[in-house]
Amino acid sequence: MTHSSVLFDAPGPKARRLSVVSSILTGVVIVGGLAWMVWTLAQPRESGGITLPGFFDPSRWDIFADPEVWQFIIFEGVVGTLRAAFTAAVFAIALGVLFSLLRSSERAWIRVPTTVVLEFLRGMPVLLMMLFILLVLNTGSFWAVVMALSLYNGAIIGEALRAGLASLPRGQREAGLSLGMRPLQSKMLVEFPQAFRQMLPIIVAQLVVLLKDTSLGFIVGYTELLRVTMNNLASFYGNRYLFSLFVVALALYLIMNLSLSWFARWLSKRTASKSSGARLDPDNPNQAILMAEASAAARQSETQHGSM
Repeated sequence: MTHSSVLFDAPGPKARRLSVVSSILTGVVIVGGLAWMVWTLAQPRESGGITLPGFFDPSRWDIFADPEVWQFIIFEGVVGTLRAAFTAAVFAIALGVLFSLLRSSERAWIRVPTTVVLEFLRGMPVLLMMLFILLVLNTGSFWAVVMALSLYNGAIIGEALRAGLASLPRGQREAGLSLGMRPLQSKMLVEFPQAFRQMLPIIVAQLVVLLKDTSLGFIVGYTELLRVTMNNLASFYGNRYLFSLFVVALALYLIMNLSLSWFARWLSKRTASKSSGARLDPDNPNQAILMAEASAAARQSETQHGSM
């Protein structure tokens, strides 16, 4: 027995046949377009009366047989990108936690200025922020990249964490207050861990954006992957290697971003599996009280046995 959807009717034989034919035609068009693009790039071309080989000619890729090229790409480009991204991610998460606490404050004189600052940081282009920090504050290119990425992504992460706090049932906060916690203690010990776990996929997705935005450091003179490949090596070996250097930089960026995405999925599953045995039920706020009382009773019992 089939269950009908409340949003649309189940497709009939003609609709399913049309869907299959459309999918096949779309796939053929995409494969044909990719084949035409590869064939076009592989063809020799004329430039200033000189015949240049195609982009897939071995003469455009021979520099990658030199180990020193890979050492320069990895130790200067990749390491520089990861160093800026990791440093900015640490500061962005710390600022995000601070912004979420200030933004969700019950005091208007704290909440309103924080909202203005967050809206300003979210509306400011990251590149302009890097240039402002570099030229006005007279910092180096590394700290210009790190500070700009930290401020912008910290504002985004702060809004995500604030949304996670606002989405929690009121019973979670009341459970903490009923145990004698102060409002800040309840927010940090009861509410915030749940909000952080709930918003973890969004936070890691923003960290992927942060990693990609390190390429803006090319403009302010920071030595990262894009500058190493498309500027330093291209200037040294010549423009004929621009395409091959672009492909290598693209592949390295994909490896780093996909690895971070895989780590995010693994971390999400791991945190979910660890908390599955003692997960708080949003519809039963008294569960938090019972769990806290049971934990307190267990600690009191251990203390009494230790004193005996």
